[in-house]
Amino acid sequence: MIPSQGFAAQSATSALEPFAFERRDPGPADVVVEIAYSGICHSDIHQVKNEWNQSMYPMVPGHEIVGYVTAVGSDVKKFKVGDLAGVGVMVDSCKVCNNCRADEEAYCEKGFVGTYNAKDYDGELTFGGYANNIVVEERYVHTISKKLEPKLAAVAPLLCAGITTYSPLKHWKVGPGQKVGVVGLGGLGHMGLKFAHSFGAHVVLFTTSAAKAEDAKKLGADEVILTREPGAFDAHRGTFDFILDCVSAPHDMNLYMNLLKIDGTLCSVGLPEKPIEVEAFSLVTNRRRLAGSSIGGMKETQEMLDYCAEHDIVSEIELVGVDQLGVAYDRVVKNDVKYRFVIDMGTLKA
Repeated sequence: MIPSQGFAAQSATSALEPFAFERRDPGPADVVVEIAYSGICHSDIHQVKNEWNQSMYPMVPGHEIVGYVTAVGSDVKKFKVGDLAGVGVMVDSCKVCNNCRADEEAYCEKGFVGTYNAKDYDGELTFGGYANNIVVEERYVHTISKKLEPKLAAVAPLLCAGITTYSPLKHWKVGPGQKVGVVGLGGLGHMGLKFAHSFGAHVVLFTTSAAKAEDAKKLGADEVILTREPGAFDAHRGTFDFILDCVSAPHDMNLYMNLLKIDGTLCSVGLPEKPIEVEAFSLVTNRRRLAGSSIGGMKETQEMLDYCAEHDIVSEIELVGVDQLGVAYDRVVKNDVKYRFVIDMGTLKA
């Protein structure tokens, strides 16, 4: 077994504290990664606090992981010691169902194994990236171009926030000549802006905060709509090809459904705690679609990372040490981060 050090929650009410545990010895297909940086996703907080009522403890969060390969199994082909590597939201899937065979492991019919707060197929609890190392089968480890090494900390959120927004934009073929909306400017929304702009669409950000308008323009928005202003939506009804909804707080989706043109799609990637309510006429008018999307499969995630390397796209981050985890969590809950916290895991040594 490989000794590991990390930070874990022991219960829904406890703070994250130092935690010693063990990773499995690497098998023939495994890659061992020394973690350099781990992003803080809002879902980490939801699960640490058991807000989705499915938490298992002790819990080492973190599924936006980048670092360096320190060992490889005898069958590993993609990696050698010293290579950059990334690990995202999942660390295993059944590999044999229709979806896995189609490179859609995120929709594994058996259910994929999450990087943390999950049990692997042997029944062992998985521990995530708020740690010094991780052992993962090669299929679920991603290569990272040397072009991105100078911005490696800002690459970490691509493994969740990046692929979560890239995947639906690619699936619905967002590109030149389209009018695309992004709802919310946070960890997901800012990546949605960057990708939609890079794909050549005319991009409109919807936000409740006037203070975010200037940032939105820098990140790729052609227009900014302040949703609390009277009549803010009126001139845009029936004009959008696609809207990416990145908001996890309760909000009225009918306002955005009514902005779609014929055959337009509103895709939700946020995770509101309460059920989504949509009026029937919002759907049937203009033959609109309400859709959802998760992360991408391993092939698509690698495609996204390669695209980011080619187009110099990374996340906007604030770097923190492990001693600042409590403060970072509080600020995420207050929506006070531009736009993703990333933990320097080198501070574990201190």
